[in-house]
Amino acid sequence: MKCPRCKDIETKVIDTRVIEDGFTIRRRRECNKCGYRFTTYEKIELDIMIVKKDKRREPYNREKLLAGIRKACHKRPISEEKIRKFIHELELDLIQRGEKEVPSQYIGERVIGALKKWDKVAYIRFASVYKEFKDVSEFIDQIKELGHVK
Repeated sequence: MKCPRCKDIETKVIDTRVIEDGFTIRRRRECNKCGYRFTTYEKIELDIMIVKKDKRREPYNREKLLAGIRKACHKRPISEEKIRKFIHELELDLIQRGEKEVPSQYIGERVIGALKKWDKVAYIRFASVYKEFKDVSEFIDQIKELGHVK
């Protein structure tokens, strides 16, 4: 593993811990050359294809999913830890399903369900993109469905 500071390839592992129910390994490392300490993570990589609404297929991308949820939760009282725990649980579910291809709708519905429980504003933000709202009336309909506007 290259040192992020001096780019030397000689580093040593100082500490290793298993986290996230044994599905992630956290390692503290130290550069042999400059002494800089840093942390790396090893995670299971999902070899799953996501089937989009238009039938295109693309590899599952944890970072893309995380970015979408973060956008919906921006400036809302939802912790990064809660988001990461949700993604971890979702990934375990995808592994346990044992399927090589998963419809994007399955993941979208799981996200929307979680956001609806956590925070109505984050839910509406995500739903507006996921459900492809065309105009303001669709926002209003969705808000009415949540029971906040009579």
